[in-house]
Amino acid sequence: MSDLNQLYSEIIMEHYENSPNKREMDNPTIKERGHNPLCGDDITLELKMNGDVIEDASFVGHGCAISQASTSMMCDLIKGKDKKEALKLVEKFIDMIHKKDVDIDELGDAQVLQGVSDFPARVKCALLAWKTLEKII
Repeated sequence: MSDLNQLYSEIIMEHYENSPNKREMDNPTIKERGHNPLCGDDITLELKMNGDVIEDASFVGHGCAISQASTSMMCDLIKGKDKKEALKLVEKFIDMIHKKDVDIDELGDAQVLQGVSDFPARVKCALLAWKTLEKII
């Protein structure tokens, strides 16, 4: 395994095993379940809103390392963003996963999931949280 692939694997596993975003939130403003019945990934995304600004984001649920890490990374990215900014990040992430030419610098740790696009069975795992967020905002 190359050093870069090893680093990517470590980032994914860190978000999967030790996410500070994987927690039940007290009194979320918005709560939405995302579920992939084909593989069993199941999350509940919770947002605390202040007007159009996402003050806090968390999730509970279970699934593969890709779905859980992707959800954690997304939560990190959207905190402090307004709905419009969050939707732009969703669009960039989806475009990245679908191999479209897009500047992914704003995606932070989520950039490491770019390689998921080479594994069609894992694309839905990576997109679950992002599609759930898109649905609720």
